[in-house]
Amino acid sequence: MKFAKLHGAGNDFLLFDGGEDPALANELPALVPGLCHRRFGIGADGVLLVLPIDGTAVRVRYWNSDGSEAAFCANGTRCAASFIAARWGWREMVLETGYAAIPAAVDGGQVALRLPAPGEVRPWQELAVAGIVVRGRYLVVGVPHLIVRAEWADFWRHELAPLAPALRRHPDLPDGGANVSFLQVEGERALGVRSWERGVEGETLSCGSGDVAAALVAAAEGWVTAPVAVRTASGRVLTVEPEGPPLASPLRLSGPAEWVAEGTVRPELLAGRPS
Repeated sequence: MKFAKLHGAGNDFLLFDGGEDPALANELPALVPGLCHRRFGIGADGVLLVLPIDGTAVRVRYWNSDGSEAAFCANGTRCAASFIAARWGWREMVLETGYAAIPAAVDGGQVALRLPAPGEVRPWQELAVAGIVVRGRYLVVGVPHLIVRAEWADFWRHELAPLAPALRRHPDLPDGGANVSFLQVEGERALGVRSWERGVEGETLSCGSGDVAAALVAAAEGWVTAPVAVRTASGRVLTVEPEGPPLASPLRLSGPAEWVAEGTVRPELLAGRPS
């Protein structure tokens, strides 16, 4: 099994070419937790499989590091576009995800996606957790997100647990809970965002769709003006540009997709499947 490892703003992924090995579509899902293990595997936040359809269209499947399949991962989709550009020479393409058909453009190390308007958008709600009440806003950008504005003086060092995992599974959210993103306003067009992700069950250095959700909520509230520069926990910056009213319009997400390594998975790892 040949793989490539890329990261989008520190959100790292293993990518596999289903056109090169059609059997991967059946074999890969059971192997994901072992491949993603940070000690006994290669290590990643998730795994993507790209399957050519025709012309410049490709099917993308995504699994979180715990093996659960998700409809969408924005940083993963950007990394998939970079992978496809390197492997197949495409610079513009449409990636068919479980969420939507996503147009992508690759320009060197930068990848831009055009995303649909958010799906379900709920009003602000107050969530009681750990003896406090947290105000958050739930919306779906491919997958569900809960956005919370934080006023922590130590924003980048503040411990997210136990608050984040409690919010992620809060009973007042829909079944399955949500990714949780905490935002801090850093300027007229700038946010800092930290995210706790489902399927990883921990903080990642960036959650692309969470960064989008945070930017759209902040722009809708008038806290920032679009386009919004989102600084992630990795230090990398993603740009979110809504085409109209932030919570009701398509948008553009752009930022770096960076290569880490290419290689072949050893048979011993495939046989071990550490939990």
